[in-house]
Amino acid sequence: MNDLLSRLISFEGLGELLEAPFVQNALIACAVLGLVAGLLTPLIVSRGMSFAVHGTAELAFTGGAAALLVGIEVGLGSVVGAVVAAMVFGLLGLRQRERDSVIGVVMAFGLGLGVLMLSLYEGRASNKFGLLTGSIVSVDGTNLWVLAVVAVVVVGVLAVVFRPLLFASTDPDVALARGVPVRALSLMFAVLIGLTTALAVPIVGSILVLAVMIVPGAAANRVTANPALATLLAVVIAEVSLLGGTILSLAPGLPVSGYVATIGFLAYLTCRLVARLRGRTPVRA
Repeated sequence: MNDLLSRLISFEGLGELLEAPFVQNALIACAVLGLVAGLLTPLIVSRGMSFAVHGTAELAFTGGAAALLVGIEVGLGSVVGAVVAAMVFGLLGLRQRERDSVIGVVMAFGLGLGVLMLSLYEGRASNKFGLLTGSIVSVDGTNLWVLAVVAVVVVGVLAVVFRPLLFASTDPDVALARGVPVRALSLMFAVLIGLTTALAVPIVGSILVLAVMIVPGAAANRVTANPALATLLAVVIAEVSLLGGTILSLAPGLPVSGYVATIGFLAYLTCRLVARLRGRTPVRA
């Protein structure tokens, strides 16, 4: 492993590196994450839940730090932390005027607790750093199984509730008047966000998880108001950002998160430019 990592400083061994098991695991994980995140992110943007995603990522970081400290799988810890955060946000902050303050309070507590647990962890420093910025070497067979199970759950639930969830996202008052269970859908969607955010933390880190969970949807919603097209475009942007960022990070051996964020940002600027040239009024993004 160390011999392979030492070759990341040069493009000469890129082809061989792409055949390395840990790189292939990372690419598979990125492909799965890109699909799931791309399906959710247009709804996240339209529902104005960007700050909630940030708060959920911080609690996923806390769960991962706790897992490191007690010696269990980091991915499982991140999932537990993210789901707990999502449920707290969903139960306590469903009203728009309460949401930001609830998220801020819980996020501050969770982040402080996570930093404390990381300081108590006596293992490798790279494990601590990976929670913040992501690491392709952290994705192993166990992580892939966790990714696969969570992805199936998220996609399956989303397939069942997508239409009423879209209705509740675009016009919650009318949806409530027509008998749509808006509160239950909001809580369910918060849990889906938590699960997907937990998938992203080991790959891109808790700091830049917004590059995966927000940017593709914000970019797609700039150029189309059609939910199906926006979702398709968001999936494409998420996949290109994650897979492209991972491949570009191999040669210099730097954290993948910076490359993912840069590609996503360029995609967002491109979509804004396209919207301006078309004279389209942008949606909330």
